[in-house]
Amino acid sequence: MKALHIVAGPPLYTNTFLLIGENGLAAAIDPAADAQRYEELLDEHGARLTHILLTHGHYDHVAAVEALREATGACVVMSEADARGGRLFPFVSPDRDYSDDETIPVDSDLSFRVICTPGHSAGSVCLLCGSLLFSGDTLFAGGIGRTDLECGEGDSMRHSLAKLLSTVPGDPQVLPGHGDFSTLSRERAQNPYLQEFIEQ
Repeated sequence: MKALHIVAGPPLYTNTFLLIGENGLAAAIDPAADAQRYEELLDEHGARLTHILLTHGHYDHVAAVEALREATGACVVMSEADARGGRLFPFVSPDRDYSDDETIPVDSDLSFRVICTPGHSAGSVCLLCGSLLFSGDTLFAGGIGRTDLECGEGDSMRHSLAKLLSTVPGDPQVLPGHGDFSTLSRERAQNPYLQEFIEQ
């Protein structure tokens, strides 16, 4: 499996990802850069995009979704709770919803475990793929996502953070929607927002 990192441009510099399995089947996570960039990488690696997986529905994570779906026929998966319409949640037509703790298979060596983590938005999820945790805007290096935006909720975020710490095994690399990458062990040790759950 290959994991490619693509950063969408200013002002928010969203981290987006393209993962390609050993048989050439691929998934895009939060494609927010120019759709042509993903298509070029797919061509370069001889891959076919079958899934577009969205950690949540905010505009800075979904910009290339429609263009990529039209170009590739990929299945778009997003929580229905975030299919709202409007400026903050512009995308309204996922092909399917997530179920908590389901596994989404893409290729023989590429699958994703879904962890529903509402808080930043009602439909936020994290996606665990082997030793990679795509945390969207739930967990950042040294921080967490905002809960003061539309459909954000502080108590839900606290529950989601505790859930991540109790259900994610090992020490995966944390790949958030913005900013630097980290590891779960580093966040356990240093992220001030997680300390109340460590101490319990």
